[in-house]
This record gives sequence, C-alpha cells and structure tokens, in this order.
Amino acid sequence: MPRLTPRPPALKTRLDDLCGRYDTAGALDLDPLSVALAYPEPLDREVAAFVAAHLAYGRVAPMLRAVRSALAPLGARPALWLREHTEAVAERVLGRALADWTWRFHTGADVAAWLLAWQRLDAESGSGLEAHLMPRPGEDGDTALSRLVRRLRTELPATYGTRFSLPDPLEGAACKRWRMFLRWMVRTDWPDLGLWTRYPMDQLVIPLDTHVARVSRFVGLTARTTPDGRMAFEITEALRRLDPADPLRYDFALSHLGILGDCPGVRRKVTCAECPLYSVCRAGSESATRIRR
Repeated sequence: MPRLTPRPPALKTRLDDLCGRYDTAGALDLDPLSVALAYPEPLDREVAAFVAAHLAYGRVAPMLRAVRSALAPLGARPALWLREHTEAVAERVLGRALADWTWRFHTGADVAAWLLAWQRLDAESGSGLEAHLMPRPGEDGDTALSRLVRRLRTELPATYGTRFSLPDPLEGAACKRWRMFLRWMVRTDWPDLGLWTRYPMDQLVIPLDTHVARVSRFVGLTARTTPDGRMAFEITEALRRLDPADPLRYDFALSHLGILGDCPGVRRKVTCAECPLYSVCRAGSESATRIRR
C-alpha cells in the first residue's frame, strides 16, 4: 500500500472528528487539568495547575493521586493559604506535611520548594505567575519562559526533581509541562482555564509528550523523529495551518488517543478502523502501513 499523504482539508476533517471523540468529560476525568478544575477560585486553580502540570508524567491514576495529596496540606484554598503564611512558616508546615510524599522523580521537598516559588513570585506580582511569563516588548514567549526557568534554577534546591521541572526552551527542550501549564492558563475554550488575559495566545506551543509526537508523525504533522523543541514548533505550525486562530485545540484529543491506549502504533484494520484518523494514518514502519486484516 502506498504511503498516505493526505491534503490538509482531509486531515483537518479527521482531526476535527478526533476532537469530537475525545473532547469529553470522561476523558477529562483522566487528565491532570481535572485537579485544577476542582477548585472554584481562579487563583486557587492557578496554584493547582502549577503543581499538576509539573507532576504530569507517568501512569495517570497514581499521578492524579499524587497531585491531589501534594496539594492537600493547603486545604480548600491553596492560593489563600500561601498568601496567609510567611515563607518561613509555609516551609516548616509543608516540610512536615510532605515529608513522606513522593512521585517518581519528585520528593515532598521538591513540591514544597515549588509551592514556595509560587508564593514568592505571587508576592512580587500581586497576581500570580502571568506577569513572570509575559514576553517583554520584542520578545517571544520562549525568551520569557527561559528567563523564569533560569531564575528558578538559581533559587530552588538543585535536586533531580526540580531540575526535571526546569527545562529551558532556549536549550532546545520541548518543555512539555510548562507548555501544558501555559495552555491551561491562556486558552479560553474547553477544557482549559483561560485565566490569563494578557499572555498572547499566538505564543502557545503544543505540549509535546510521547503520544502527541507519535500520532503527529503518523498523520504527517511532523517529519522529525526527535521529540524536542523543534518538533513541538513544527507540529504547532502544521496545526496552525489547519486552525490559525487556535491550533492547540487539537492537543487534548491527540494526547488522549495515546493516553487512553486507543492507538496501537501499527496500522491494523481490526483495531484501527474505528479511529477518526484511520484514513490519514501511516502508522508504524513502511511495511506496517499495509492494512493488516
């Protein structure tokens, strides 16, 4: 079977259909954004999102439990809790409460330091993190993100967990967790929070995880094989040609096609025929693109 090279209109139709399948409350329940959405107040949602986005790796169910337990010491109003306690008191209380907490590469001390960083940055801006991630005149979004990352590298303890949370886009990193946090905070359409009104939406870049990278290669959104910053930009620009106003609206569906285990990675009619991307997918190796019955 020849390699499929779908024209953009066909690909857009199929991706729109994919959104129709995965843009659902059920899929959102298995997404770290659901943790932030559980808080009614905007600034509490920001704190929860800041933690959830940067712990969003590994198996979904235990990751969600880890995020919720990391936020538990702050009670129902995490932003208010951080504003009402001095840094010294917050450090002492969180240190005790999270002493036995772990999630993969992160320890309770890493999460406490992360929350204290939000506390300091919020105290400086008076309104959370948006001002610290805003591009200055003549800058792009990655320059602003790099500036904050480099600052936090000097202020936070140099543990494996904190360094894992602080990739630099100007060093070529995909910065998946930062990109996801920005998407949540800036986009106003489902399922995102849309809490920030000044950050330019055209500076958003797709949060590149293994699922998005793999599916994007299958449908021709990127020709690159290394999941790095260049791939993230290439996929974002390809999606921008399909939806110039909101290219990241496809991100949730693309990632959940993989997260939920619905994409086997090899084109087989028996398992793939119901997928909205089936007619435009070239999954697997050249030989694997033959439809296997």
